[in-house]
Amino acid sequence: MATIWGVNYSVVKAGLQAMTPLSFTGVRMVFAAVVLFGIASFVRAEWPNRRDIVRLLLLGLLGNGFYQLLFISGMARTRAGVAALIVAAGPAWIAILSRLLGRERVSRLGWAGIGLQLIGVLCVVGSTQKFDGGSDGLLGAVLIAAGSIAWALYSILLQPYTQRSNGLHLSALTLASGAAMMGVIGVPDMLRLDWGAVGRTGWGAVAYSALLAMVVAYLLFYRGVRILGPTKTAMYGNLQPIIAIAVAWILLHETPTGWQLLGAACIMGGLLVSRTAKVRPAPEALEEAA
Repeated sequence: MATIWGVNYSVVKAGLQAMTPLSFTGVRMVFAAVVLFGIASFVRAEWPNRRDIVRLLLLGLLGNGFYQLLFISGMARTRAGVAALIVAAGPAWIAILSRLLGRERVSRLGWAGIGLQLIGVLCVVGSTQKFDGGSDGLLGAVLIAAGSIAWALYSILLQPYTQRSNGLHLSALTLASGAAMMGVIGVPDMLRLDWGAVGRTGWGAVAYSALLAMVVAYLLFYRGVRILGPTKTAMYGNLQPIIAIAVAWILLHETPTGWQLLGAACIMGGLLVSRTAKVRPAPEALEEAA
């Protein structure tokens, strides 16, 4: 799972050399949604009720539509390693938003970990000024950070549905609406694109990013949560930025800067600190559950 997602950052960058950001994302998401829906249809479990389906489709617009729009727009402007590190700090945004929404309370140790992660993000975002492209790279990093916040909000709002619905059904429904959104947005680019010039690299990137990153990796993730538990699975997930930076260094010749390495150390250290901190539901969240 971690390897597939880590490699995917470089794969997406390669795909963007052959296709425009919106056409690439639209095609891969629609492809992934069709495959994931087909797999989910064989799961022997009840689908969510009609009201929950409507809400999940709306959530999918946020978590798979709006997020992917920000992510791919950022990826087109900045480095794969930078994107991976910013996305890796997503747990910090989840903790902050959970606290603001009254869902969870974080201990002092947890806040220390969150602070380290945010310092790491600032180091990584600030380092983009030294890359080729300067302000454009900074804009890309900011767009990816905004996408991470959108994903964090989506994750929090999705949590109640994970307690009463099958994970594959949730993924299929939320990906379907997000794919529909990106498919519609990408239509103008798709009509202008010279499909004959996409080539094997472009189609290979679409296949990898759709089938492996958005289908196979999710199946591995759910299996990991079921067998290893969410904490251990998340620890393996923390390997993503390390793999992403190494692969981008080898394949894309993206040499990490000192600030980027410092940011990586802060983010990874913050993640480890946060994993050991206690997080408890807020009193108001317990009352809602009761």
